[in-house]
Amino acid sequence: MTASSPNFVSTDLCRLHVRRTGAGPPVVLWHSLFVDSRSWGALVDTLARDRTVYTIDGPSHGKSEAVRRDFAFEEVVAAAEQALDRLGITEPVDWVGNAWGGHIGIWLAAADKPRLRTLTTIGTPVRGFTMAEKLTKGWPLVEIYRFAGPNGFIMKQLSDSLLGAESVAGHPEHARVTMAAFRDADRSGMYHAMRSMMLKRAGVEGLLADVKVPTLVMSVREDVMGWRPEEARRTCTAIPDCRVEEVAGTGHVSPLLVDRDRIVQLLSDLWSRTGGQRR
Repeated sequence: MTASSPNFVSTDLCRLHVRRTGAGPPVVLWHSLFVDSRSWGALVDTLARDRTVYTIDGPSHGKSEAVRRDFAFEEVVAAAEQALDRLGITEPVDWVGNAWGGHIGIWLAAADKPRLRTLTTIGTPVRGFTMAEKLTKGWPLVEIYRFAGPNGFIMKQLSDSLLGAESVAGHPEHARVTMAAFRDADRSGMYHAMRSMMLKRAGVEGLLADVKVPTLVMSVREDVMGWRPEEARRTCTAIPDCRVEEVAGTGHVSPLLVDRDRIVQLLSDLWSRTGGQRR
């Protein structure tokens, strides 16, 4: 296993836990909502063979500090930028975001002076919840969690939507560790993260035309949440330099379990293609 070192960085929002692995050009991985950096599994060590990989636990997730109030996407984006500063990363980074991490990456890539060299999103829908989805999916989940915590019903619902039964059956240990992040999270912090980053999240369609770096969108082939390749291709034509590729799975996180080799190959192709493009 590649040697790694943990670190904590202070930001205006909270202290973030960062783990650095490997040596080489910087890659930043930011996970999906509900889980933490353990969801990346062996992908970290694979990328760290010739890269410095920084895995960041988002606010109220993993070992990062819990934020026991609602918070805005702008605060999380600012925290991500501050984390890069505190880590002493001055060169543009290759950003890889899973779902929530992809949203943060889009915000960063659309900034006037982006800190990114390339952007990769995995299972990241660009539209926000419709009112019907909020009322039938998001709000009930948040309220059940508020009153009952990570009970068996919620754990099953999230596991099915994020991972899918096939991923769990084929990779039980990876699935167990991934879902343990939600079960073990600070309850108040996770509740406010769910409200802020899921229920209150607006779509990012308006940012796409401003994305200034080469972008790879990995869309999950059988995503039960509805963000499938055909929709991704239609939407992401707004990004000036963008490719959409399919990866296997049935939920936002499942490709990390069932299609890791393809993810590695697609990342390698993107980074090789953009090797001379330094900002």
